[in-house]
Amino acid sequence: EATVHPTGMALLYSHLLHSLYRSQILTMGTVFVSILLMFVMLFRRVSLSIVAILPNLLAACSVLGLMGWWGIPLDIMTITIAAITVGIAVDHAIHYIHRFQVEFVKHQTYRETVMACHGSIGRAIYYTALTITVGFSILAFSDFIPTIYFGLLTGFAMMVALMSNLTLLAALLMIVKPLGPATT
Repeated sequence: EATVHPTGMALLYSHLLHSLYRSQILTMGTVFVSILLMFVMLFRRVSLSIVAILPNLLAACSVLGLMGWWGIPLDIMTITIAAITVGIAVDHAIHYIHRFQVEFVKHQTYRETVMACHGSIGRAIYYTALTITVGFSILAFSDFIPTIYFGLLTGFAMMVALMSNLTLLAALLMIVKPLGPATT
């Protein structure tokens, strides 16, 4: 009786990807919990921290969802897109919330504060995201398919992060009112 054991590069690559998927899922969960805790320490409000993390979660999930919908396989390059998205989207959220706290002291209304934030930090976030999107989209001219996917999907993720931080985050701030009641 003989025993057959599959071997070779294909098997090695398969095991590598399986391990990568499992670790990426655990890592993303750990990252979001860590970011939430960091937000609580930074903003000193749980409600504000939860509001701040939701746009980032949406951006990461949307790119993974798009990949699944289009049947794009997860590989070493595409699996890192969500992590990159979270890193940049969190930066946008921190800048926006910090500016929101400063402007709220001046304006004392959520609507006026959102308008002031969009007119100041919103522009900086917009141009940063646009620059990053264009930079990653240049990878579409590659001859290597995983690099093309990486560039275009990261660009897509940056646009979702931008839109979710400027629309969803602003809307959630006005609905949840995490800084307390407005004066008017």
